Amino acid sequence: MTTIQTTRFISVDDLRAELTDGAEIALVDIREGDAYAGGHISVAVPIPDSELELQITARVPRLGVRLVVTDDDGAAAEAAAARLAALGYHDVRALDGGVQAWVAAGNELITGLNSLSKALGEFVERRYHTPRITVEQLKQKLDAGEDLVVLDTRPLPEYRHIAIPGGRPAPGAELLYRVFDQISSERTQVVVNCAGRTRAIIGAQALINAGVTNPVVSLENGTSAWLFAGYGPVQGAADLIDAPSPEALKRVTEAAARIRRRFGVIEQGRDEVEKLRAEGEERTLYLFDIRTPDEYLQGHLPGAVSAPGGQLVQATDLYIGTRNARVTLVDTPDLVRSSITASWLLQLGLDEVYVHTARPQDLTERDTGPAVDSTAGPAVAALTAADLSAKLAAGETVTVIDLQPPAAYFETRRFIPGSVVARRSTLLGDPGLLAGALQRGPVVLVSSDSRLARLAASELTNLSGEPVWALDGGMDAWSAAGNPTETGTAQPPLTPGDALPPQPDLEARKVAFAEYVAWGDRITEQLERDGLVWFRGFEGAADDV
Repeated sequence: MTTIQTTRFISVDDLRAELTDGAEIALVDIREGDAYAGGHISVAVPIPDSELELQITARVPRLGVRLVVTDDDGAAAEAAAARLAALGYHDVRALDGGVQAWVAAGNELITGLNSLSKALGEFVERRYHTPRITVEQLKQKLDAGEDLVVLDTRPLPEYRHIAIPGGRPAPGAELLYRVFDQISSERTQVVVNCAGRTRAIIGAQALINAGVTNPVVSLENGTSAWLFAGYGPVQGAADLIDAPSPEALKRVTEAAARIRRRFGVIEQGRDEVEKLRAEGEERTLYLFDIRTPDEYLQGHLPGAVSAPGGQLVQATDLYIGTRNARVTLVDTPDLVRSSITASWLLQLGLDEVYVHTARPQDLTERDTGPAVDSTAGPAVAALTAADLSAKLAAGETVTVIDLQPPAAYFETRRFIPGSVVARRSTLLGDPGLLAGALQRGPVVLVSSDSRLARLAASELTNLSGEPVWALDGGMDAWSAAGNPTETGTAQPPLTPGDALPPQPDLEARKVAFAEYVAWGDRITEQLERDGLVWFRGFEGAADDV
C-alpha cells in the first residue's frame, strides 16, 4: 500500500516564534507577479512558484533546514511544499492561511522588492546623518567646473542604460576599492550616485566609514531626480574604471583594515573555511565570491557563487534564503571588497559573516559557479531553433508559449514574434488552456535557457497525455541563430493575469518614485513594529578614523 505524504502546516504564532528563536529557518514567498512587492512578511524571500524548483537550491541549499512556504491563503503553498519535499527537503511546511492569516493576526506586511536592503539605507542615513546634495546643486557644481568626481555605484548594465554625464562606474564594493585613483586632490568632492537613494547612501557612508577624508556626499534621489529635473543623461557609458594603482591599493588596504576593526569583521584561514564546509549538513554555509564577474570567471574556489559585493548587499534576499546562516566572502589578499561587504551584512543583522583570502592555487574553477545546463531537467520532446523557425516559416499552426518573466526596467526582454506570454503556474492550474492549444497543433514552450521550459513541458506532457515541446536552448539559442525577435511589453498574454507590466513613462516613474520616497520615510518605524529584523548601529562608526 502506497503512503501519501500530506503537507504539514505551521500556524502564524508558531512561525513567528521560530523566526525569532535564533536557529536557521527559511521563509519562501511563492506568489507570482506583483503580489510579493505589494506586501510580504519582512523576512520572506521571493521565489515565484513557476521557478521554484530552479531557484530553491541556490537560495536554500541545505535540505535539512526548517523551510516554510507562504502565499496568499495557503492553497498554492501546500502544493509547493509537497514539491519541495519531493526534492529532498526534510522539514518543509506551508503557512496555514498564508499572508492573509499573518495580517489577520495583527502582524505587519512590508512592501517593495529587496525591501530590507533598501530599508538599511534609510536606517543608515538616519543613524549616521550621511551628507547629501541635490541634483540642482550637482548641476551647478558641474557647470562651474568645480573639483569633484561623480561615482556611480550601480551594476554596469544599469549604469550603461542611463547615467549622469561625467559619472564613472564603481558598482557596490568596487567603490571603495577604486576611489583613490579618482581623487585629484584632498579637496576633491566625491558624489556617490545610484538610480534612487539607497545605494548612494550606502556607498557614501562606506567611504566615510573607511576613513576617506575628502568631502563625500550621496546624490539625493540619484539618476531619477536628474531625469525628473530635465537634465540630459548619457547612454552606453564607459566600462568599469581601472583597478587601483599600487599607491591607491596601499591606501585602500589600510582603509579595509580600519573597516574590519571598526565593525568586528573576522578573517578566516583556509582550514577554518574547510571546517565550515564540513559542517554543511548541520549549518548552512553561503560561500560568496564578491569580486567582479570577470575576475570570478578567471578562477574561483570550487563551490563559490559569484555575488559582487554591492549586489549582495542591495539584493540580499536574492542570494541568501536561510535566516541565521553562515556567510563567508572570498576576496583578493587586500580584502577590501569583502571587508566593506561584510560590514554592511553585519549592520543588516547577520551574525556570522567572515572574509577569506583565497590562495591563487585554490582558484581552480573556471565555470560560472553552479552548473546551468540549458538542456538540464526531465527528458522531454525538444525542438531546435532551426526546426521551429522552419515550421513557422512554412505557416504551420504552432502555439509558442513564452515563460520568461518580465525584464528589469534597464534590460531588454526578447520574444519570438507571434508567441504568447504565460506563467508555468497558469498552465498547470488550468488544464483547459493547454487542451485548447493542443487541439490547434503543436505547443512549444520557451524560456531564456530552456530549463524552465523543459520542466514545464515534462509536467504538462504528463498532465495532458500529449507531447508538449520545449525550445532547445531557449531564447538564447533562438537569438544566437539570427532568428527574428521582438522587444517590449506588447507580447500578448495567454490569460489577462499573465500580461506583462507596461514600461512606465516619465510621469509614471515620477509617481512611483514619490511613493518610494514616502516608503523610505516610514519603513524603519514599520520594521520596529514588525519585530523580526534588527539592524545594527555601530557607535562611532562615522567618527573613528
